[in-house]
Amino acid sequence: MSTPRLTFVRLCAAATAALPVLLAAPAGAAPQQPPPSAAIGGERLGLPGVQVAPMAGAPSLPGDLTGESWIVSDLASGDVLAASNPHRRLPPASTLKILFADTVLPKFDRNAVHRVADEEIQGIGPGSSLVGIKEDLDYRVEDLWRGVFLSSGNDAVHVLAHMNGGIRQTVAEMQDRADALQAWDTRVVSPDGYDMEGQVSSAYDLSLFARAGLRNADFRMYCATREAMFPGALDRTTGRRGSFGIANTDRLLGKYPGLIGVKNGTTTNAGSTFVGAAERGGRTLLVTVMHPESYQKVYDETAALLDWGFAAAGKVRPVGRLVDEVPPAGAAPTGQAGGAEATPAPPPATAATGPVAAAPAATGGGDGLALGGWSAVVLAGVALGYGAVVLWRRHSAD
Repeated sequence: MSTPRLTFVRLCAAATAALPVLLAAPAGAAPQQPPPSAAIGGERLGLPGVQVAPMAGAPSLPGDLTGESWIVSDLASGDVLAASNPHRRLPPASTLKILFADTVLPKFDRNAVHRVADEEIQGIGPGSSLVGIKEDLDYRVEDLWRGVFLSSGNDAVHVLAHMNGGIRQTVAEMQDRADALQAWDTRVVSPDGYDMEGQVSSAYDLSLFARAGLRNADFRMYCATREAMFPGALDRTTGRRGSFGIANTDRLLGKYPGLIGVKNGTTTNAGSTFVGAAERGGRTLLVTVMHPESYQKVYDETAALLDWGFAAAGKVRPVGRLVDEVPPAGAAPTGQAGGAEATPAPPPATAATGPVAAAPAATGGGDGLALGGWSAVVLAGVALGYGAVVLWRRHSAD
């Protein structure tokens, strides 16, 4: 027969054993998740196929579009004039550099000088586009950004990423930035858009990145630059440093009337992708085309959709919209690429480790127990203690 003291000890042991389970229980609850990406921007943007709502006098869409995914939107209002599979997740190629610039560009003075270390230009994927950066030489930040925008140089991206704390940190900050912009289709694996398993974005998300980036005057300047001189190697005989010309690989720049930029991309896995913005009659339109039949078609179809958008403005009802950034509670927008005067903004929030950063519990902040969890622990402790006292008294009475 158990003694009262032994029974009491067993109850205490049971209470102690139960506490870890109770403490761990809230962690197993499903974290707060963002809405499905198909719901971002409006219901119609989640439907398959072409979405357009013409009114009287609206022109017909171009009839020979081959892009797997495309979207036409108004830069200022965010209204989506037409789209086709805009949330389809596809490899983004170098158009992901738009997000890289939106994340990192506000952090460094364009006139700052950085000496490149050898390790900063190692680990670049084979076949990458390069601007031609050399180790142990000084480069101004603005030169590095011209290398990113004009030559789509992965070497320039890697140097800037190392200046920003390294590749892993930059990738995490880019993911944070995408999440802050509600770009839920995007998963960042490399900062330069090089083909990597699992790296995806969408025409909708790339348009969000471009819209945010174009708020920064420096971003606009770089993506609109057609040609520039880039610092070359050091002549060991004369001790003087040369330079060479680089040209923007955007084939519409300087050819399509009113084109501002933004960024093109091509890889074996991604095919061709292009994000272009153009201004006409006081209106700025943004077009993203992903994965058409051929490299040249990405430019032809972007130009055709821009032509259609300017002709259709005011003659179609929006089928959705580009959503605005959602800042963290009690904070300014994270990593925002400045305003009209390119004012630097706060650094991005704490890095996320996956394609979607789970929001912390409303009362628990993601660490420890929320109110309900602590209540369960306290009530369990009271119940076990009460049971122990009752048994103690009952055995004492016997």
